[in-house]
Amino acid sequence: MASPITDADFENTVLKSPTPVLVDFWAPWCGPCRAMGPIIDELAGEFSGKLLIVKMNVDENPTTPTKYGIRAIPTLIIFKDGEVLEQITGAVTKSTIKDMLTQKALA
Repeated sequence: MASPITDADFENTVLKSPTPVLVDFWAPWCGPCRAMGPIIDELAGEFSGKLLIVKMNVDENPTTPTKYGIRAIPTLIIFKDGEVLEQITGAVTKSTIKDMLTQKALA
């Protein structure tokens, strides 16, 4: 299951992570976000030990989404060594996310 993170722990959890991190920027009122939630949780289990998958509620944590220019949700961003590797906005399939993780984060 994907762990929730906040603006306060973003730097330590994501930017300083020794492994790649997928951040799911979402909100509870967002239908596509809710639809993707179970997929994100499944991927967190599948990629456990290889990369970290976390979720950030954009309503409760406005600083980080603003810093990274999040204008629509859901938005997924892969971070590696504190840098943005890839970004996807909008609802996508599990295979699309899996391919992105395999090709970008674990390459």
